[in-house]
Amino acid sequence: MFGIEKPMPNPTEDTEKYWEATRKGELLIMACGDCGHRYMPPMPICPVCWSESVKWTKASGRGKVYSFIVVHRPQHPAFFPDAPYNVAMIDLEEGPRIHSRIVTEPGQMIDPTLIKVDMPVEVVFEKIDSETTLPMFRPTT
Repeated sequence: MFGIEKPMPNPTEDTEKYWEATRKGELLIMACGDCGHRYMPPMPICPVCWSESVKWTKASGRGKVYSFIVVHRPQHPAFFPDAPYNVAMIDLEEGPRIHSRIVTEPGQMIDPTLIKVDMPVEVVFEKIDSETTLPMFRPTT
């Protein structure tokens, strides 16, 4: 039962550069060249001013925990061995909010009792395979 593979991201035309950057250890977000709005998830037009003058820009990788949950009963069988695990919403310094996990180091889950709202975090990258590297976040002081 636990030999089921975890679902992995399936890059699209809109997300290909994002996943390419994570393999290099970089976190990218979208930025509007007209109004300056920075956002995720990626889309070919700015969600604020509808400009098509958008581009990828490197994010600092720093942010704060906006919210989180601890999953005790995963919905997908591939995640059963990981439970309990956290799923967090991170507010990046640049503005966008992204979903990820809080870890101590890549591949090392944090004790969920240590996670706090507004806790400062920074991105780390966990290489899953040759095609997939996932951004995770670890606490900073």
